[in-house]
Amino acid sequence: MRPADQDSPDDAAAAGARAEAHRESRERRRLRAAVLALVSIVLLGAVPLFFGIRTLSRDPVFDNLDKLDVPGWAAAKTVDDVSGSRWCLLDCRLRERTVTSEKAPDETAKAYENALRQDGWQPWKVSRCPEQETKGSYTCWRRDELTLDLWVREPTCVPPPVDGEPAVVPSTDPSADPSADPSAAATGCTGSLVSVKVRNAIDDERTRPQPTTDPSLTGEDPFPTVSGDPLGELTPSPS
Repeated sequence: MRPADQDSPDDAAAAGARAEAHRESRERRRLRAAVLALVSIVLLGAVPLFFGIRTLSRDPVFDNLDKLDVPGWAAAKTVDDVSGSRWCLLDCRLRERTVTSEKAPDETAKAYENALRQDGWQPWKVSRCPEQETKGSYTCWRRDELTLDLWVREPTCVPPPVDGEPAVVPSTDPSADPSADPSAAATGCTGSLVSVKVRNAIDDERTRPQPTTDPSLTGEDPFPTVSGDPLGELTPSPS
């Protein structure tokens, strides 16, 4: 007969199986907790990283331009371009925005000028604004460490191609038949085109002292012009 305190082989095997099951269950719980912790760390780090990269890639100047209180018709289509370094390494940053407006240049320019004033921009009366003669309305503005050029003009309307070939220039002959002009579609071109250029004031040459051509500041000419006969009169030699 087997002693009462001696376990049978079946009981020992069952106890070992239960211990193994408990051990595997604990390992699964630990693994699950580790996975959840890893996912939480990744998510908590990925969200700030995403917004950080987005902040670095998106220039805040464009965000401020987006907040300008202009009507929807004045910003029907927007195209942004940026060049240079935000920290002025080699070249300072240049932000350029081209906007298509649905209304005439005069009304569009007024809408943008009012919006700039409301946003704290001040008109900047400076020479070389614009750099060269242009058509339309060209104004310059300053706010804090930035300068802004605003150019509003009529759009450049290009007639659609005909049979894969560029359309010819519209005829100026009033007796010509409009239906025979392949560029007649261009006559319906309306609206205006807006260009906005924003630079760092430190990189804008117009903020620096400009050279002067005042004759009073140049002093005397070190090479005066000789009047009359440059050889002068010949001195007779003694005979």
